[in-house]
Amino acid sequence: MKKIDERDTMFARMAWSKNSDAYNDYYRRNPEKLSFDEELRSLPNLSEEGTATYDPIDSRIADSLFRFIADIRPFAEGEVVREPQEIDPETATRRIKEIAKHFGADLVGITEIKDHHYYSHRGRTEESYGHKITKKHRFAIAFAIEMDKEFINRAPQVEQTIETTRGYLKAGITGMVLSYFLREIGYEARNHMDGNYLVVAPLVAQDAGLGEIGRLGILITKKYGPRVRLGVVTTDLELISDGEKRFGIEEFCEICNKCSKTCPGRAVSSDIIDEVDGVKRWKIEQEKCYRIWRSIGTDCGVCLSTCPFSQGIDIEKIDKMKDNHNMILEILKEHEEKYGVRNYVKEKLDILK
Repeated sequence: MKKIDERDTMFARMAWSKNSDAYNDYYRRNPEKLSFDEELRSLPNLSEEGTATYDPIDSRIADSLFRFIADIRPFAEGEVVREPQEIDPETATRRIKEIAKHFGADLVGITEIKDHHYYSHRGRTEESYGHKITKKHRFAIAFAIEMDKEFINRAPQVEQTIETTRGYLKAGITGMVLSYFLREIGYEARNHMDGNYLVVAPLVAQDAGLGEIGRLGILITKKYGPRVRLGVVTTDLELISDGEKRFGIEEFCEICNKCSKTCPGRAVSSDIIDEVDGVKRWKIEQEKCYRIWRSIGTDCGVCLSTCPFSQGIDIEKIDKMKDNHNMILEILKEHEEKYGVRNYVKEKLDILK
């Protein structure tokens, strides 16, 4: 599978100062993207005055969390503290999962690292721009943090961004606990967290058995749907892989199509899956998606609240869903009768009143 270059992501492209070395190099190599990106840079940033959802108090909640996340990013890597302690893979895997859940993870899985799990080059900061990723670990611990349904169902209002930011923070702290612990017992470990990833978290999480990547371009889990934030810790400690656990999301998304119909930016494709390097992927137009973020002032999240899996589906029905067209139709009918197009709540949460 072709590796993703972090420099091509919208988060990287919006992070560089105009006429910096990173800026000049990227647009020299990709001149066709310059005018569009400059248009986006002229818009207010997330949580800033001039966006549709701006509030001088409530918008600062998300800002404060992002600032805290930025402050702890440098601790994602560290030196091994002592000589490796002996621990067999089965015991290590069980203990790691228990620790992850105790310190905040709602779902945890293990996978052996594949080359395409890593970005080809870094791009999120000007300091690391263009660095080729060469140092890699053998195993990845992927975990998911549930996002509160009451917040997500108010997307694209401020509550949605507050909750996604809380998810990133909680994932970052859980990953810190795991990586610090692993280095303490003598094994290399790195926390991959918001703004400081070397891996593509949804690809790792899918191979670790946490769920499947759906039409909306992110991981859909059985229990929480796409209403999760992901964290990954990579390590050289020998662990036991869980493996992929496909349960029919590809077939479900082909029929459902709700996220495509409700996407404000028309960024979610209504087409059948594209095939890239022999691997099927849903096509998400990140530029259209991010334009909406800058206009609204939040990270939107309409697709999260729209997905039937975010509202909860009977596990027994999910287990019967794979290769079962009629079961998918039954699930969709029940969702439509209960929520209509999507479960959107306009009333502000008490925390913001």
